[in-house]
Amino acid sequence: MSDPMRPRASLRTAVVWEVLKDALDGRVKATGRESLDVLDTGGGSGNFAVPVARLGHRVTVVDPSPNALFALERRAAEAGVADRVQGVQGDAHGLFDVVERGGYDAVLCHGVLEYVDDPAEGVANAVSALRSEGVLSLLAAGLGGAVLARALAGHFTEAQQALGDPDGRWGEGDPVPRRFTTEQLTALVEGAGLRVGAVHGVRIFADLVPGVLVDTEPGALDALLKLEAAAAELAAFHSVATQIHVLGETGEASGA
Repeated sequence: MSDPMRPRASLRTAVVWEVLKDALDGRVKATGRESLDVLDTGGGSGNFAVPVARLGHRVTVVDPSPNALFALERRAAEAGVADRVQGVQGDAHGLFDVVERGGYDAVLCHGVLEYVDDPAEGVANAVSALRSEGVLSLLAAGLGGAVLARALAGHFTEAQQALGDPDGRWGEGDPVPRRFTTEQLTALVEGAGLRVGAVHGVRIFADLVPGVLVDTEPGALDALLKLEAAAAELAAFHSVATQIHVLGETGEASGA
C-alpha cells in the first residue's frame, strides 16, 4: 500500500528489514517461543532495535556512543517498547564484557565490520553470542557500489584507487574505513562456523537515482522500493550494491 509520507530513508532499510523479519519469524516457529532474545551490536539509536521490539522481542543494543544510547532510550519510550529494549555501552571487541555469551536467538551486526580493527574477530564474537540455533544478520559496505558511484560522479582515479586498495577505500577523504565484496563477507560468516542462508544486495539503485526524482515523481518511491526488492536476491547485482546483507545460520532448524 502506498504511503506518500514514507521517508526516502526507507530505501536504506526495506530489503534488510524484510529479510530480518522473515528470519525472526522462522526462529519463532522453530523455538515455539513468541518472544526472542535479540542482540544488536552497534545498534546506535535503534533503527532496527525498536521495530524488532515492536514485534514483541527483547532487544539488547550494544553501542560505544552514549549519545546514540540516549537517543535509543528516547525512541524506545516513544514507541512504547522501553520495557523490551536495553542499551549498554560497549563494542564488538569487548562484547562479552557487557553481554552474555551464547544468550541470543538472533544477532544483528549492521555497519560494524567497516570500523573494527579485526572483522574476523567481530564476526566470531557475534556468532559466539548466538544460542546453539540462531541467525546472524550481517550488513556491511560493498566495494562495487562505491567504485560505481565514484566513476559515475566522474572521479575515475578514485574509482580505480578503491578497486586496488586492500580496504576498498578511494582516498584519504573516504569516510568509510573498509569495504567488502560478497565473497569476503560470506567467507567471514562461514569461517565463524555458520552456513550462509541468504545474500542480498542493498541500495543497488537508490544511491544512484537523483533524489529530486524520487521525492517529486508520483509513485517513484514505491516503484524504486519494488525494483530494489526484485534485484536484491540476484547475484548479478550484488557486485554493484552499496551494501551487502548476509544472513548466517547455525543449528539444524535455523532460518525461515
